Amino acid sequence: MPKTKKAKPGKAASQSKSGVFVDVQDVTPAARDDEQGLDFARAWVEFPDPEDEEQVFRCDLTWLTSKWTCIFGSGCQGIKLGRADDGCCTLGAHFSDEDDEKRVAEHVARLTPDIWQFHDVAKTTKGSKGPNGGWTQTDEDGDRQTRRWEGSCIFQNRPGFAGGMGCSLHILALREGKEPLETKPDVCWQLPVRRTYEWIERPDDTKILQVTIGEYDRRGWGPGGHDLHWWCTSATSAHGAGEPVYVSYRPELTELMGAGGYARLVEHCEARTASLLPVVAPHPADPVEPGPEG
Repeated sequence: MPKTKKAKPGKAASQSKSGVFVDVQDVTPAARDDEQGLDFARAWVEFPDPEDEEQVFRCDLTWLTSKWTCIFGSGCQGIKLGRADDGCCTLGAHFSDEDDEKRVAEHVARLTPDIWQFHDVAKTTKGSKGPNGGWTQTDEDGDRQTRRWEGSCIFQNRPGFAGGMGCSLHILALREGKEPLETKPDVCWQLPVRRTYEWIERPDDTKILQVTIGEYDRRGWGPGGHDLHWWCTSATSAHGAGEPVYVSYRPELTELMGAGGYARLVEHCEARTASLLPVVAPHPADPVEPGPEG
């Protein structure tokens, strides 16, 4: 998943080392007032994976039935002060593994200058890569990521580009009739859903792999996540969509859980949303829903 300085487990953030984060004092009042806190009651459901008897899913119903939606380009304040148009692309994208990078490379090869603003910047000559060539880089920890160009990911088309603002890999997917999860780095299409794994030892000495599907809040970025200028999952301005997350993120959740796991998740989410009783542990950033009597 994404790295700030740094989102590696067990590593502490360091603003002075990374030069990426803003001071807390630089967070605008509007950004601070828009977000709810991180600690609140959540409703969880746990169920066996119908496609793998050695796995159970633990899913955050509070998040998955919330009315969050991506508001990139229509109110997103960005993770860095003064760069709202970047959204969450300021840091570039770290690849989850070699296969992730290889898969993305296959799609990059089909990008053309009309849909990728920095196509010529990334071009390389045979056998060499000049100072303005290539679309990947290695960070200070030796990890591979998409290259940052002029303050953000090289695949991000800036406002005013004729081919469209936003991720060129996303635009490519839509043009070809594909889901964006097919063309974009893993971290990009998974956000802001977070999948984690934990082996659980049971009292009878058996073990089960617990797969947790939940909200990728500020803490998911590591210690540095608290220094982001703004983050959307807890922002009231990003909650109010017509469809809940489990519906709008159907392709992504199906990819993360498998078709059978996602189908079972839908059953639990629908049971929660269909209840005539007040919803237990609603997301605090969601709009207040009227009660059964109006």
